[in-house]
Amino acid sequence: MPEKECACCAKKKHTPRDEKQKKDLTARIAKIQGQLKGIASMIEEDRYCGDVLIQVAAAEKALQSLGYVILHSHLESCVKDDVLAGKDGVMEETMELIKKLK
Repeated sequence: MPEKECACCAKKKHTPRDEKQKKDLTARIAKIQGQLKGIASMIEEDRYCGDVLIQVAAAEKALQSLGYVILHSHLESCVKDDVLAGKDGVMEETMELIKKLK
């Protein structure tokens, strides 16, 4: 019986995205980067902790939202294709990804 290949040795997977998806994801990432830079500035300026925490919460929500957008796309494309192809382990992998987004 062949041994399972470890995740680090497995063939790298690839997910093609159309230009609109790339643009949307890139815009979300730029917004998050801006939020993080803003938080860093607030800390440098000794801003009130409560104000900083509000911005941290906003950045966390933006990052989580990005994750959900990518997960939705992953379920509609990669996971759907793997299930239809009868590939083993796709559901376990998907559940692990969902757990990591919590």
